[in-house]
Amino acid sequence: MAAPGMIVSQVLPTPVGPLALLTRDGVLVAAGFTADPRDMFVRLSPAQRALPLREGDVGDAAHAVEEYLDGRVDALDRVPVEQPGTPTRHRLYEALRGVPAGTTVSYGDLAEKAGLPRTAARAAGSACAQNLIAPFVPCHRVLPSSGGYGGYYYGTPVKEWLLAHESHA
Repeated sequence: MAAPGMIVSQVLPTPVGPLALLTRDGVLVAAGFTADPRDMFVRLSPAQRALPLREGDVGDAAHAVEEYLDGRVDALDRVPVEQPGTPTRHRLYEALRGVPAGTTVSYGDLAEKAGLPRTAARAAGSACAQNLIAPFVPCHRVLPSSGGYGGYYYGTPVKEWLLAHESHA
């Protein structure tokens, strides 16, 4: 376990490219499909960016990724996560974590799951766009009601792979 008050990073290989994981005191604070953890570090809150960034073992988050890639697609659900945001955004992130692997929802559906009106689909989309903890907070499971895959911070091919992986597990 790393010393308190630092951000620990680990990069894992996946079929769609490297996945950087960043933890603080055992809680996942950022994750994204990049080979450089600093790409995620710069998106953290100012208080977290003031902490040192060190390479190391992120523990259970890394094990959960390995299990996820091995077909246990609910393994990411057990990892504690924390990211900045308003109370509404946190409700949306909690609702996202409740969307089971192998299923998808629309932005309007996500808003409703968070206790917001369906017309808050734009707020749901904004929360997905600002999500720092992909794929643990699974914004890839949200699709536009008009069809297609919509956008994804790490590119549509990554989103397509994640959805296919989860539906075939």
